[in-house]
Amino acid sequence: MWHDRDWGAWDWTAMTLMMLLFWGGLIALVVFLARAGGRNSHDSRTTATPDEVLAQRFARGEIDEDEFIRSRQVLHDTGPTA
Repeated sequence: MWHDRDWGAWDWTAMTLMMLLFWGGLIALVVFLARAGGRNSHDSRTTATPDEVLAQRFARGEIDEDEFIRSRQVLHDTGPTA
């Protein structure tokens, strides 16, 4: 069975294949778990309303106060458009 403790070509090939299967399976499991964890947090997140997006942009400094007020008025304007 052990061929006098000398490893043959089949022994090295089998060991190499088993190590590749082990490490490949372990890496695939880690990737799967990482993606599954990210997917759950993304699915439970609600979509921000236009007012929230506008407020976030104002808070980050992307728009100034005048643009914030004008944009908010446009969002809430229910009159006819000309």
